[in-house]
Amino acid sequence: MMEEEEFELAEDLEAILHLTPEVQLAIEQVFPSQDPLDRADFNVVEYINTLFPTEQSLANIDDIVNKIRLKIRRLDDNIRIVVRGQTNVGQDGRQVKEITRDIKQLDHAKRHLTTSITTLNHLHMLAGGVDSLEAMTRKRQYGEVANLLQGVVNVLEHFQKYMGIPQIRQLSERVKAAQSELGTQILADFEEAFPAQGSKRTGGPSNVLRDACLVANVLDPRIKQEIIKKFIRQHLSEYLVLFQENQDVAWLDKIDRRYAWIKRQLVDYEEKYGRMFPEEWCMTERITVEFCHITRVELAKVMRTRAKEIEVKLLLFAIQRTTNFEGLLAKRFTGCTLTDTPGKKAESPLKPTNPFLEDESGEDLGGEKDDDLSKPKKPKAPDNPFHGIVSKCFEPHLYVYIESQDKNLGELIDRFVADFRAQGPPKAGTEEGGAVLPSCADLFVYYKKCMVQCSQLSTGEPMIALTTIFQKYLREYAWKILSGNLPKSNSNSVGLTITSLLKEKEGSETAKFTVDELCLICSILSTAEYCLATTQQLEEKLKEKVDKPLVERINLTGEMDTFSTVISNSIQLLVQDLDAACDPALTAMSKMPWQSVEHVGDQSPYVTSIIMHIKQNVPIIRDNLASTRKYFTQFCIKFTNSFIPKFINHLFRCKPISMVGAEQLLLDTHSLKTVLLDLPSIGSQVLRKAPASYTKIVVKGMTRAEMILKVVMAPHEPPVVFVDNYIKLLADGNPETFQKILDMKGLKRSEHSSMLELFRQRLPTPPSGADGGPSLSFSTPTPEQESSRIRRLEKLIKKRL
Repeated sequence: MMEEEEFELAEDLEAILHLTPEVQLAIEQVFPSQDPLDRADFNVVEYINTLFPTEQSLANIDDIVNKIRLKIRRLDDNIRIVVRGQTNVGQDGRQVKEITRDIKQLDHAKRHLTTSITTLNHLHMLAGGVDSLEAMTRKRQYGEVANLLQGVVNVLEHFQKYMGIPQIRQLSERVKAAQSELGTQILADFEEAFPAQGSKRTGGPSNVLRDACLVANVLDPRIKQEIIKKFIRQHLSEYLVLFQENQDVAWLDKIDRRYAWIKRQLVDYEEKYGRMFPEEWCMTERITVEFCHITRVELAKVMRTRAKEIEVKLLLFAIQRTTNFEGLLAKRFTGCTLTDTPGKKAESPLKPTNPFLEDESGEDLGGEKDDDLSKPKKPKAPDNPFHGIVSKCFEPHLYVYIESQDKNLGELIDRFVADFRAQGPPKAGTEEGGAVLPSCADLFVYYKKCMVQCSQLSTGEPMIALTTIFQKYLREYAWKILSGNLPKSNSNSVGLTITSLLKEKEGSETAKFTVDELCLICSILSTAEYCLATTQQLEEKLKEKVDKPLVERINLTGEMDTFSTVISNSIQLLVQDLDAACDPALTAMSKMPWQSVEHVGDQSPYVTSIIMHIKQNVPIIRDNLASTRKYFTQFCIKFTNSFIPKFINHLFRCKPISMVGAEQLLLDTHSLKTVLLDLPSIGSQVLRKAPASYTKIVVKGMTRAEMILKVVMAPHEPPVVFVDNYIKLLADGNPETFQKILDMKGLKRSEHSSMLELFRQRLPTPPSGADGGPSLSFSTPTPEQESSRIRRLEKLIKKRL
């Protein structure tokens, strides 16, 4: 029966005590054992087989069972001992807790006793301190009062939670009464020492007043503020009398006298009163700040009264002297007494050629100063917390300055126009040829000077008004100086024959721009590019200078677009000029009798004429656009995009063409293609690879011209082969193009209809959803295929030659 219960218990334990691998590993580390019964992977069957490997070994089963039961009893005894030990530990813990509770009560008692003794000591100190404070106040012993009062106030803070006790509350009220009496008494002492204006001064700085200031530091802050206010008012009373509005010295032309007066007063203050007030009161700065406030109000008043007398020179003189004075204040004081300190706006890096890169911190309002760009940049001056403390009064009158700048800029533009007419355009071969016009730099330098001046005067609405003036004259400069001086295109020559082309030499009859005119166009283009970049920098600089709420109103995009238009027009003029110079040659090409050409020779005269014009114009344009390489590349691309379609159109006009004529045209086309590929560096000693975008345009366009000629050279019999060959080479599904090819081959009109019908039938079916109109296009040959075809054509030409 017992054995059955033990087996049931074992099964229950097996079901309940299932430990995780981590717990089992921890148990093995704490209680290492070699007993198979302690292993986590214990297997009953294997264990029994180990104990009884044979039938004969079963004879010892009783002994083994007894050993196991003995082991179980020992394990039970150990568990019982541990459980009882835990019970005893709980009883011991309760005994210890009772002992610690008694100790804790003793600790509380000790702490309370210490607090009581400390409080009694503080109370004794407070009572004695209040008595001493009252006695010293009556005797005006401010030096002793300053130290004692601070100590009494500190001790009184310890009794805030005991204010319900009548004795404590009475002491607190006596301290407050003493403080109030001290404040009234000290103010009376200062009033006696520094009476109001008109009263006879009987006192002055003394040790008593110096100690009184130390007491005021401990009293209500209003006492200190009242002392400072009365002293500064009395100290500046003379200033209000000397510089009254009706006095001649109060006007702007004598503004220096105001600042000279305060400088003398500060020196006098330092000598007489410097040691009377505590250093942390910053009395010198406070006197100066109050002087600035009074000066701003007084100047605003006198300027309102005499507004009609304000001239721009007088205004700038007064502003310059005032801002210089504010700069001196920044060097002398920290601005700790000011409530608002303007923040510094970050500067963005600018290009070295831009006038706005120069250091503005040391620049005077009255003139300009050029910095040496080779010198290291000076560190930026620290913020001036006094900026505008006086000069802000000039802001309502800045319209005088804005109107003056409007007038000055208008005169400057007129002078630029007159100088350009007098000096004439820049000459080719000189340093000025193709360079930025000097007037451009002068304009932006003047803009910089105006911007610096205005930012020192105001960063509000006047900056917006000045920006409007800048926009006006940027547009005028673009119209009057740049666009207004672009040469007019006068290329009207047409109808040149092959005979005239054969006679054409360096001095061509073709009407085109002179070298000086090309140089002028390049100069205007370079100037417009400089204006575009510098206008962008000007916009950024203005946004940095103006107040943040007004930043969105600074926008020079329209002016930048104007300069971009000048650049585009300049490039277009250069393209039209070279294009027009090539037109007579293309016209002559289309009028040549290509059907009667008997043999293939060197390149035709029209090709020589085109190459001659390219070699004349392109090097001049490249040299004069050396500083604006990207726009020279644009010129090359635009010329190629204009010339190649025109060449192909004239190629279609060459009809009819014989086989030999087509071979000659193929040779001419290849020659032109070679020249166009070399166009960016033609005539240059420095060979530079053309941009990939440009090369792709030339290869694609001229390869189409070569394919047209190859189709023309192909026999039109049988028609199916000819049509398929056309579709394969040209990849053009437009029937009009196919019609032009038939005209070039000289086919009769009667043959056109059948060929066009066959062409329409042989066109590949367009993809579903695509437009199946007559302008069906196909994928162009890859560059590798084009290169392979060109090599075969070159071999064919050489074989013919």
